[in-house]
Amino acid sequence: MLKKLWDNLEEYILVYSMMFSVALVFVQVIMRYVFSNSLSWSEELARYLFLWQIWLGASYAVKEHRHLRIEIIQDLIKTRKGKICFELFVMVLWLGFSLFMVYEGSTLTKILFMRGQVSPAMRIPMAYAYASVPVGCALMSVRLCVEIVKSIRCITCENGGNV
Repeated sequence: MLKKLWDNLEEYILVYSMMFSVALVFVQVIMRYVFSNSLSWSEELARYLFLWQIWLGASYAVKEHRHLRIEIIQDLIKTRKGKICFELFVMVLWLGFSLFMVYEGSTLTKILFMRGQVSPAMRIPMAYAYASVPVGCALMSVRLCVEIVKSIRCITCENGGNV
């Protein structure tokens, strides 16, 4: 049960939050054009949900190997082992950047919590919107670690079990 939840965590959150966002925007359009009255908070909530979807989607894309990439250097490498080593190098750099984003995003989120800044319409702490960066990057870092371990195992298998 927990493995299934972990394997599909981002996907579950993304699907249900997208359904909620679409319904929310639809209600806002109906309120505005049919009833000539709009909800003051719906656009703000949709915007903050979109932020969370972006960062959780980045983590999901790591799991699904769906991030855009420029493959010109990788295409120059002829051997399978060389390609795996290059991919490992790229993922380690990417992991470093993700961990940097977790640290800096957490610092900014903490500052916003301490200052008590709230959103204009919903009056919720702005830190909740900004927390999408460290949470999404933390999940992305975990997913990258899994991919790094897979790459190392792949290299180990090609070396006959010896690294």
